[in-house]
Amino acid sequence: MVNEDPNPVERDDNPAQESALQKDPSFSAAPSVSVHPSVSVHPSVSVHPNVSIQPSTSAHPSSSAQPSGLTHPSSSGPEDLGVIKVSRRRWLVVLVFSCYSMCNAFQWIQYGSINNIFMNFYGVSTFAIDWLSMCYMLTYIPLLLPVAWLLEKFGLRTIALTGSALNCLGAWVKLGSLQPHLFPVTVVGQVICSVAQVFILGMPSRIASVWFGADEVSTACSVAVFGNQLGIAIGFLVPPVLVPNIKDQEKLAYHISIMFYIIGGVATLLFILVVIVFKEKPKHAPSRAQSLSYALSSPDASYLSSIVRLFKNLNFVLLVITYGLNAGAFYALSTLLNRMVISHFPGEEVNAGRIGLTIVIAGMLGAMLSGIWLDKSKTYKETTLVVYIMTLVGMVIYTFTLNLGHLWIVFVTAGVMGFFMTGYLPLGFEFAAELTYPESEGVSSGLLNVSAQVFGIIFTISQGQIIDNYGTLPGNIFLCVFLTLGAALTAFIRADLRRQKANKETPETKVQEEEESNISKAPTIMSEAHL
Repeated sequence: MVNEDPNPVERDDNPAQESALQKDPSFSAAPSVSVHPSVSVHPSVSVHPNVSIQPSTSAHPSSSAQPSGLTHPSSSGPEDLGVIKVSRRRWLVVLVFSCYSMCNAFQWIQYGSINNIFMNFYGVSTFAIDWLSMCYMLTYIPLLLPVAWLLEKFGLRTIALTGSALNCLGAWVKLGSLQPHLFPVTVVGQVICSVAQVFILGMPSRIASVWFGADEVSTACSVAVFGNQLGIAIGFLVPPVLVPNIKDQEKLAYHISIMFYIIGGVATLLFILVVIVFKEKPKHAPSRAQSLSYALSSPDASYLSSIVRLFKNLNFVLLVITYGLNAGAFYALSTLLNRMVISHFPGEEVNAGRIGLTIVIAGMLGAMLSGIWLDKSKTYKETTLVVYIMTLVGMVIYTFTLNLGHLWIVFVTAGVMGFFMTGYLPLGFEFAAELTYPESEGVSSGLLNVSAQVFGIIFTISQGQIIDNYGTLPGNIFLCVFLTLGAALTAFIRADLRRQKANKETPETKVQEEEESNISKAPTIMSEAHL
């Protein structure tokens, strides 16, 4: 990456001519008007110290740009809105976030992946162990809006520190629950981790927008979601290996303590890394859309009015419902997977975890490929619809092959289903960011996650009761019905890609592209101050 001189290139223009232009009542500062034959105006670029450009109010139908938006940018923005440049630190930031998100996701599924073992150790019902997973979903719903407000008020670094600290605290609290009568202590530790999740789950699209350029943002969002999915995968794989299904309570407590100590140490290390690595924002805006978003932002903006505007956006409302149906089905399937596999293959706790691992690993691959594809094609609506339909197809195949009695078939069908079902998650985040720009990505992602938690609780309880009373086949058909509904609703979402429109309002000239290619072949976004 090349660090350009942030100072604008000097021109031979006559300042008196520009002053005359400014005083001329017929002069228009709209982004589509050229002030000088050699100067292309962009809402996020200050063309001359004496000429301020008012950003177009068409960037978002519900947002009005203040006349001083660019001359007096919000304090939440970078130092110079006229410079568009990506930071070298961006990949380190997203990787650290991905890692502590992974740790938190592991703690979500670590009980569900060996449901029967914890049920026998603590002497509680299967439903009580299910609630150790569902508390993650239940906690998120009432805390989303306060945490989203905190994100807007105090920024990314404060939210990252709080989330990683709570995740670390919850992991160490669980070490106090290594006796069969101490089930309430493990519940407390899990609830603390579930609160940490509220500070984590809606962050990927926000981090991607704040730190990454227009051609990297979808890939970065996929990397951020990747960590959460990797944590679920490890949560399926590691607990059955570390905690065998044995009758001796003391030996079982010893094996559980090993798992709790490992996760506590990892959570502590990641908290330290967040303190060292995580910054609030880069020095310069990484894209035109983000620069304009900073310019339009106002410290006096109403948080509730933003939510009202989002719910007036029909396309976003449809996406909230369809995302909730898909992610809720995934949450229910993950929580109940151990129970479903054990009912068909008794004593196969380790393979049940491996099947869960297969679902998530395949989904991580799907998420990465879909992120790269979106950055290249920008076909958000089409990609989302195809992935949703394939999720339904994969779920139907998995449903009708689970009872064939062949584990290898279950591995294959579960992998196909997971490739699309889990791969859909970052697609939803990025599609929402496009539909709702320039509203906060933290709010839009948070509302998607609330929908996922609500449907996750409903589906987990309902499918669990259906499995207990009628078997796994009717339980999985139950999910197939709702995935069909979600695919149908996705077809009605209109691809109103507002963030893409903001990035394309002022395309770079051919001369600039040639200069960039001569300087560096790396995908670095050049400073627009050179205009």
